[in-house]
Amino acid sequence: MTPGYRGVLALPGVAPLMTVSLLARVPASAAAITLTLHVVLTLDLGYAAAGAVGAASTIGMAIGAPTLGRFVDRRGLRTMLAVTTAAAAVFWSVAPYLTYPTLLVGAFLGGLLAFPVYSIIRQALASAVPEGSRRPAFALDSMSVEVSYIIGPAVGSLLVVTLSSPVAMAVVGAGWVATGLAFWVLDPPTRTGTAEPGERPPSVRTWLDRWLVAALLGTAATVLLLFGTELSVIASVQGVGPVYAIALAAGSERVSVLAPEPARGVVTGLHGSATTLGAAAGTPLAGLLIDTASPAVAIVVVGVVGAALAGVAALLGRRVPAAL
Repeated sequence: MTPGYRGVLALPGVAPLMTVSLLARVPASAAAITLTLHVVLTLDLGYAAAGAVGAASTIGMAIGAPTLGRFVDRRGLRTMLAVTTAAAAVFWSVAPYLTYPTLLVGAFLGGLLAFPVYSIIRQALASAVPEGSRRPAFALDSMSVEVSYIIGPAVGSLLVVTLSSPVAMAVVGAGWVATGLAFWVLDPPTRTGTAEPGERPPSVRTWLDRWLVAALLGTAATVLLLFGTELSVIASVQGVGPVYAIALAAGSERVSVLAPEPARGVVTGLHGSATTLGAAAGTPLAGLLIDTASPAVAIVVVGVVGAALAGVAALLGRRVPAAL
């Protein structure tokens, strides 16, 4: 019998991890809106220029998450935290004073070395929670994401409008540094104990099979559909949230099962990249269609694209390995 939320929170180390995770995601969710408003209001360059900065940061994070996950697999969490916390301190300290071209480069590098908070949290949960209890654990984690996306962008916007974008960026940077220090102190396990940091991960060909590709593609399709629909139909946001928590919880659970222990960091990083790329594709696609056609067209096209990707994922993963 799968335990409920209370049973999951009673497991050793889970409640502190959930608490730190909620606080850690606030600066992560505030970062994008803060950069956007800095480009639009302070640099006075418009939303297209701001979108390019956001894209540069997103591409950096999508590339960096699996790379940093492999770093965790080989060197351990605290070594990775030292690198990413230092990088966050440097980027957010200098970002308010960069020209637009250097901000583009800085956003990419900052994303490349950004602490992959989402994938590390899910990796830690997969290590702390038995396989049969992971779905409610990941559902709780997805709810935490929703709460952070209520708090973070609101705080970032308020700081920019009432004070200034440099002040807001300094606060976001301080939040990233505090996140790194909090995880350094907590030092949650990132593996169940059957593998040790430094053990050579298995060959990619042994674990990157069609079932894992299906799980990653399904995650990207779900996030693309949800983010695109949310932008197109604001009135349906209340109905999107619970689905977001349950779809992503199932995807996280599936990836945690398919990931071999010595390569869990890089696989969880790939899952984070799939989530990031789905969100990055869904919102601009819907926005372009809204501007050039109508919200109704945006809903239809985003739905068709999301359904097509989900269909490919279903075909790839239609047969479950016998070991599972």
